[in-house]
Amino acid sequence: MKSAAEFVTSPTLDRRNFLAASAGAALLFALGGLPRTSQAAAAHILPPLPYADNALEPVISANTMGFHYGKHHKGYVDNLNRLIAGTEFADLSLEKIIAGTAGQADKTALFNNAAQTWNHTFYWRSLKPNGGGEPPAMLKQKIEASFGSVDGLKKELATAATSQFGSGWAWLVLDGDKLKVVKTGNAELPLTKGVKPLLTIDVWEHAYYLDYQNRRVDYVNAVLDKLINWGFAADNLGS
Repeated sequence: MKSAAEFVTSPTLDRRNFLAASAGAALLFALGGLPRTSQAAAAHILPPLPYADNALEPVISANTMGFHYGKHHKGYVDNLNRLIAGTEFADLSLEKIIAGTAGQADKTALFNNAAQTWNHTFYWRSLKPNGGGEPPAMLKQKIEASFGSVDGLKKELATAATSQFGSGWAWLVLDGDKLKVVKTGNAELPLTKGVKPLLTIDVWEHAYYLDYQNRRVDYVNAVLDKLINWGFAADNLGS
């Protein structure tokens, strides 16, 4: 079986084959960055979606995915590679770039594009076709200890996502031994705040406007009921 690095550098894989062959590589990228084994592999890549671009319909349309993944996410990756070229960040992982640029006014553009590259990869993994339902047992116990019930958590996530003023993100995080819901604006993310992200909901307008226009509440509730990937959160909790 090929390594994640071989999947990244192979020029012969088309998008569909790449998608099928490297779901594991995408997950590694989402949680910790793909390994850097050579100068040729130094450029960050747009990781493949973990499902077909129409797999989240009718909640999120293929049209939205085409713009959100194919243009916005790709744009962040392309900008990141342009900004790090020839700098001390050229061979660093996304996490190290984020840590090295957070809060530095002269590196705002670099932080924004690195963080948004990371955030979007994490968001795609936070969703799945036929999602929602009951979380795995270990995660459910943790949710009940922190929020009283799964419905209690969903209400807190919905409130965070719908009350975020302007662009941003709602997150389920692990803070010490307790689960919490937090929200961040623009490109900000929990990695810079010392807590561990478990899943996220994107509430930038480009995440939902083609399908829902100004009805963010409908988008958020549909994601929580039908797409949220509790298994991904459970994997992150146990990792």
